[in-house]
Amino acid sequence: MCATTWSMIGYPTPRREWTPARKLAAIKDAGFDGVCAFITPELKTEADRLGLVLMSGFDAQSVADALPRLRAQRDLGVRFINLQLLNHDTPPAQAARVAVKLIRESRALGLSVHLETHRDTATETPEKFDEIARRYRRATGELMPVTWDHSHFAVSKHMLPPDYSKRLLVWPKLIQASQMFHLRPFNSQHCQVPVTNGRGALTPEFRDYLVFVEDLFACWLAGPRPGGELWVCPELGMSHGYHVSTDPHAWPDAVRARKELLGAWQRALVRKK
Repeated sequence: MCATTWSMIGYPTPRREWTPARKLAAIKDAGFDGVCAFITPELKTEADRLGLVLMSGFDAQSVADALPRLRAQRDLGVRFINLQLLNHDTPPAQAARVAVKLIRESRALGLSVHLETHRDTATETPEKFDEIARRYRRATGELMPVTWDHSHFAVSKHMLPPDYSKRLLVWPKLIQASQMFHLRPFNSQHCQVPVTNGRGALTPEFRDYLVFVEDLFACWLAGPRPGGELWVCPELGMSHGYHVSTDPHAWPDAVRARKELLGAWQRALVRKK
């Protein structure tokens, strides 16, 4: 489980935001295994010192745009990289062609690149994603590697809690072929809901989300478990409109989310025995 430095913007206060080194120390202290960020030499040095693994990601506007950054991340010791593919108005046929080339080039570099289901990208809705994944498989004979962030699909369709698993786990083979999940808690109207009420109690919205996460983990565990490991990030951010001003800060919530997600993982393991 990797924490994202995106959760720590303006923490503990905007005027006294922690340094990168302090952020990594807090990630280690909270029990996370690694850090999720675009890795710089400074982050690499400090993460290595603390024994934290590295997860990366960035927007990919083209193969030519992505390749230099893929090489740079590889040279810093990163293996798992999440890419946000092209733009909201990219036709699925074009997106699938780029996806095929990106995955082929990344594998030649020894990287495990996954393409995220994400707003303002070619995969922003279930229908667009489904068509891209279908075309990718037709072109390669393989399942497309996906970073699963179900929050965008849930909000685009205004899904209610009873429908989360029924409508969001309809790609079991693609989910089971993945090794990267971005677990952003959502409800039908908000891409990111608070984990706690700021006083230690879990919100009803997060409790609903945990039911879905347990089902998601159980789905993955029922598959081939590629590589024998799953890389997970509690994707709670402080920018781009995800964080509502009245919600608790994302970092303490991310720490609590880690604990609760591990609980969901253990329950899913019991279900699969």
